[in-house]
Amino acid sequence: MSETAAVPTAPLRARAEIDLAALRANVRALRARAKGAALMAVVKSDAYGHGAVPCARAAVEAGATWLGTATPEEALALRAAGLDTRVLCWLWVPGGPWRQAIEADIDVSLSGMWALREVTEAARQAGRPARVQLKADTGLGRNGCQPADWPELVREALRAEHEGLVRVTGLWSHFACADEPGHPSIAAQLALFREMVAYAEEQGVRPEVRHLANSPATLTLPETHFDLVRPGIAMYGVSPSPEIGTPADFGLRPVMTLRASLALVKHVPGGHGVSYGHHYATAGETTLGLVPVGYADGVPRHASGTGPVLVDGKWRTVAGRVAMDQFVVDLGGDEPPVGAEAVLFGPGDRGEPTAEDWAQACGTIAYEIVTRIGTRVPRVYVNGEEEG
Repeated sequence: MSETAAVPTAPLRARAEIDLAALRANVRALRARAKGAALMAVVKSDAYGHGAVPCARAAVEAGATWLGTATPEEALALRAAGLDTRVLCWLWVPGGPWRQAIEADIDVSLSGMWALREVTEAARQAGRPARVQLKADTGLGRNGCQPADWPELVREALRAEHEGLVRVTGLWSHFACADEPGHPSIAAQLALFREMVAYAEEQGVRPEVRHLANSPATLTLPETHFDLVRPGIAMYGVSPSPEIGTPADFGLRPVMTLRASLALVKHVPGGHGVSYGHHYATAGETTLGLVPVGYADGVPRHASGTGPVLVDGKWRTVAGRVAMDQFVVDLGGDEPPVGAEAVLFGPGDRGEPTAEDWAQACGTIAYEIVTRIGTRVPRVYVNGEEEG
């Protein structure tokens, strides 16, 4: 049974429309930029708010041969949905579901000896080897094994491999500043990654994949592609950073369009306060439109007074504070009907704002804009079937 739903004829309070054809096209565009490398479609955080299972299936249809998740629960949900593509899961805490991951044939990332000890014990219990990937901290300073500790992790992983408890399938790391062209850390991390991979291979590790490139590196740093690239935000048609280019510059199209239906249109006099705190007051007699989404739906409160919305063919701005369930736009005397569509963001080619426009208005990044859209907003999937 398909997850793809037709766009409803009756207006919903709000909906996030997910264009799976755009997602498939983005995957193909990213594969074309990384010829010779496999592609891992990163679907963590419910596919950056787009819906993990439908997006994972569309990405695989377009040629992704790996899927990437942060948490083991995310990885196991993909398996439960019937996806049998290779899956890497990288964010573990002690006591995590190692055995379930092993039995589900999920690759697990290890950054330290505690994780190796736990996964080998789980492999003994499961009676089968774990697929593990060793993550190097080449300078990001988050997860990953420090260079000083790398020899021990490599040595003990090889010992576990010789005992039949693990199979070391990958060596990998993650960039800190790949979205900042020319940042000196990029070359430094690439050089250190090469050194740490070379050391592991000299000791006898034979990885299936070596990988370093996130979205910005996939788009702009071909020397970092190795065997596998890991695009996340770019797969959803959002540029990792305005500094490296717009989505259109890379042949990408935003996948999510966030729409709502006006819940009220009314006339008010000049000097009328709008929303909590009266941080906005009407300059003169005007009309106000009530948009029935708020910060409980993922609309940033930081968009108060700045967030752009397309209503009745014109850009409007959030008037006053964003509340939990709603916000107001000043329609300037226009009178669209109740139920008329308000488009918060989309691809931008029909005059609507984009997620990047919202990011600029809120002082954040576009990743946060799409990822934070909450579960109270239904995802409606369009173009779910491949044409041809």
